[in-house]
Amino acid sequence: MSAVRVHPQHHAGSGTWTYVVADEGSDAAVIIDPVLDYDGVSGRTRTDSAQALLDLVSAQGYRVTRILETHAHADHLSAASWLKSQLGAGIAIGEGIRRVQETFKPVFNLEAGFATDGSQFDQLFADGDTFSVGGTTARVIAVPGHTSDSVAYLIGDALFVGDSLFMPDGGTARCDFPGGDAATLYRSIQRLFELPEATRVFVCHDYAPGGRELRCETSIGAQKADNLHVGGGKTEAEFVALRQARDATLAMPALMLPAVQVNIRAGQLPPKEDNDVRYLKIPLDRL
Repeated sequence: MSAVRVHPQHHAGSGTWTYVVADEGSDAAVIIDPVLDYDGVSGRTRTDSAQALLDLVSAQGYRVTRILETHAHADHLSAASWLKSQLGAGIAIGEGIRRVQETFKPVFNLEAGFATDGSQFDQLFADGDTFSVGGTTARVIAVPGHTSDSVAYLIGDALFVGDSLFMPDGGTARCDFPGGDAATLYRSIQRLFELPEATRVFVCHDYAPGGRELRCETSIGAQKADNLHVGGGKTEAEFVALRQARDATLAMPALMLPAVQVNIRAGQLPPKEDNDVRYLKIPLDRL
């Protein structure tokens, strides 16, 4: 597998890692999981973090060919739509986004014209699809379990796992969201564990367990050996019991309600109403 250049950017407010990933032999690059700054108290959005990505891309002389989402995130709003407006690059996600849209359209009572066919995105990936980043081949690996639309991207020698795996001391993603399933996540992770142990693994979140420094990179070998939840040869039954017990103790992510209704639109904000203002909806006593 060919090496690629990986530029991580950490968003402190949501604990999210965003990546600019570039081909070694050309100026081609992709952006993975960009964050739109959002203040839940005031309802204000900003593009500071997304602008920092543009500044990096410009400084490196990169040409961004795609903006990739690993899934419709529940912990931050996506900046994919704003970046598309600046760069002209299309937005891609796994084809499971259709099921996520079908689930959440009635939850938020979205407008009748909101399509649940994934057409807000420029490209929907199926498991095993490939694409190019310059001279580097990338492969899409469906990893449902955390959500039904979760995918990982293997770009050269680097694997971007979304929320499926955290750093080894952080374990794995929760599976109690609509469309989530612990047994399915276990099987998805086993597929990732079939990759060469030297494969670089880049996570979407790190919450620095024990107060250690923030990290974003590990390896398949380290995950197989040391992952808190699924490493060391744990069985599916052991993982499911552990995951379900832990999920029962977790509160809903603080930004889940605003994030999901934006992210199933490919990062577009809801349409303006008749007073020329956009609104996010908070369903009461629903979730």
